[in-house]
Amino acid sequence: MPSAAIFDLDRTLLAGGSAPVIGEALREAGMFSRSVPGQAALFKIFDVVGETLPSMLLARRAVTLARGHSRQRVVDAAANAGTVLAGMVQPFAHQVLADHRAAGRLLVLATTTPYDLVRPFADAVGFDHVVATRYSVDGAGDYDGTLDGPFVWSVGKLNAVKAWAATADVALADSWFYSDSLYDTPLLSAVGHPVVVNPDPRMVLMAAARRWPTIHLDVPPGVPKFPVVGLEPQQLLLALCRPEILPFARWDIDGLANIPSAGPVLLVANHRSYLDATAVAMVVARAGRTARFLGKKEVFDAPVLGQIAKALGGIRVDRGTGSDEPLKAAADALRGGQVVAMMPEGTIPRGPAFFEPVLKGRWGASRLAALSRAPVVPVGLWGTERVWPRSARFPDLTNLLDPPTVRIRVGEPVPLGYRSSAKDTERIMTAIAALLPAAARERRTPTAEELARTYPPGYKGDPGREAERRPGSD
Repeated sequence: MPSAAIFDLDRTLLAGGSAPVIGEALREAGMFSRSVPGQAALFKIFDVVGETLPSMLLARRAVTLARGHSRQRVVDAAANAGTVLAGMVQPFAHQVLADHRAAGRLLVLATTTPYDLVRPFADAVGFDHVVATRYSVDGAGDYDGTLDGPFVWSVGKLNAVKAWAATADVALADSWFYSDSLYDTPLLSAVGHPVVVNPDPRMVLMAAARRWPTIHLDVPPGVPKFPVVGLEPQQLLLALCRPEILPFARWDIDGLANIPSAGPVLLVANHRSYLDATAVAMVVARAGRTARFLGKKEVFDAPVLGQIAKALGGIRVDRGTGSDEPLKAAADALRGGQVVAMMPEGTIPRGPAFFEPVLKGRWGASRLAALSRAPVVPVGLWGTERVWPRSARFPDLTNLLDPPTVRIRVGEPVPLGYRSSAKDTERIMTAIAALLPAAARERRTPTAEELARTYPPGYKGDPGREAERRPGSD
């Protein structure tokens, strides 16, 4: 028997409710002359707390308000609403839908919203079937004020889906259902793979009690959110990335306007210190964004720290495997309108290579740019090594009276050709270097003390070969 992936609509596929968009489309079609008093407040309450018994009572009575209206006019208005709603699908829902489609499962929309209002949306997104509340139509093609079948909500939704599954010969025990609402507990309990999405406050408790997995489709897979407030851990941490909270350095930041306020962005920075991630985080925070950081596997494999890195939306990179999985995860994040931050050098240069005026990068950033066509915004970091040199296990947090200056410059997006990873990498690294002070582009012989600060504790390598580290795809 085939299986299905069944999705609720409001607060699941969409971040909020569909009613405002549908209502506006109906008003523009002349179906209603004005909004219902208090309607905006009701919509806001729904977006925050989800379904309530009063709101569903109003939805149940809507069928009587439709009496006498032309079904065809409603269908025509819904076509316009469907296009708008399809553009409101949460960014990471598309990948979930695509994965189920690739696995051969039927895609089913199951919603209380009337069938005629959501069918165009379902078609635009690519659903195979729609299980929804249906209104009866009289001989003249007008709604007659009664339901044609069950009110598809709570147990009614379960019964409607069961009836559809029996007709379609679908095994619910092998199927998935995604929902935010406590009132969808009956259907969540009936499928073999229940998934809670963006849970309302009551569903948070139910999901925990039933041990149902919880996901959020507005952030990459694996990124959690705090219940009720809907904030991810990174948002709280980024609130701490402020100069006054980090007084062990003077922060000189310019060019933030080059980071778009919304949409995909690939931030690329040079690498001089363990403090660089904090510096880039401060840039992201001051730009009002969150970001997904690509990091070495050693960080993600470490106890406690690894779990924190995953919760913050980090992307694990294991260069030794040659796997493209990190690039795929980063490309998915960019397609979801996220900021992805990375350091193309891959690691902090050591020894003489640290003082090399020409920056060398690996090809990951250019390949990711070619995959996503996201704007590549360069970031030039200078002075972070004065706060936390590679030779130190911890940053110097004691120099509060005369802290060193950390200089950060954000440049305009880098024009790329997308034909050669090597050439685009060179363009990216040149753009980063151009943001550094003039001293960074002057070739000089470092002192023994300066060289020593570039080596990690316990270094046993060959300093003479550090400059030979090969850039490329590895």
